[in-house]
Amino acid sequence: MSSASVSRVRSAISVAAFRRIAIVVVAMLVVIVATGATVRLTASGLGCQHWPGCQGTQFLPAKGYHSYVEFSNRIVAFFTVLGTLVLAVYATLTAELTRRTKTLAWLVFAGTFGQAPLGAITVYYDLNPWLVLTHLLLSLLVLGVGVIVLLEATRTLRGGAPALPLPARAGGAVLLAAVSVLVVTGTFATAAGPHPGSVAVRRLGSFQPAISLHVRATAVFGIVFLVLAAWAWRKRARYVWLPRACAGLLVLLLAQMAVGEIQYRTKLPWWLVLIHVTAAACVFAWTAGLVARLWRPLEPDRT
Repeated sequence: MSSASVSRVRSAISVAAFRRIAIVVVAMLVVIVATGATVRLTASGLGCQHWPGCQGTQFLPAKGYHSYVEFSNRIVAFFTVLGTLVLAVYATLTAELTRRTKTLAWLVFAGTFGQAPLGAITVYYDLNPWLVLTHLLLSLLVLGVGVIVLLEATRTLRGGAPALPLPARAGGAVLLAAVSVLVVTGTFATAAGPHPGSVAVRRLGSFQPAISLHVRATAVFGIVFLVLAAWAWRKRARYVWLPRACAGLLVLLLAQMAVGEIQYRTKLPWWLVLIHVTAAACVFAWTAGLVARLWRPLEPDRT
């Protein structure tokens, strides 16, 4: 393709179209976290003991619940990788996007694509808990970067405003660090915890110490968040969007905590743990987006 043809393609691809693709990709990144957790919680990781095919002599899975669960996750992963590739290519061809946004879009693709060999290695080592944990954390990291790509596209489309005051940005950085610790401790608690219906899952460490650490991380995150929310309420006339963003995060956090408390105190099906893990992914993604907007907000009249 000639340089003139490339220029015409770039001019034909709008930021609005790219933003729509980014919304779809972020949704897919949330779904892949959920399907991956389903594989873990149903002990289906070895339902397909080969990769990329399910069995040694055939690509599709043989009849069996665990094989279907694992292979379905691989199908979702394939389309997610394909979606992130489209995102990266469209970012390259969208002239109005910044170099930073284009780089981040390719990082989303690279991180998602890297899940494939990591998944193969995880199966090869019989679902080593450390590899499973790394799999999940990489998914969450890619999700966070995907949210930032979406927000950068929105900022390009609607216009940007100056960053918020340094105390607010510093508080956002602390909040992001706190939610990262919260997510990491949560993965340890999930890796160590007993999940009904999945007794064959290999555990990592002891459950009570892991859950105790996770509760402490939740408390730290909650305190930092409440301080930021109080500041947002005081400055609501100037930053109209910020109280709404904090309210959305609060709803997600309360829902996740409620599900976590129920699953801790009662013996309920594995799907309740799945809801908890998916809610954690949403909390992380929302926090990443909130912090990104503290540093790179939109025009005030467009919020």
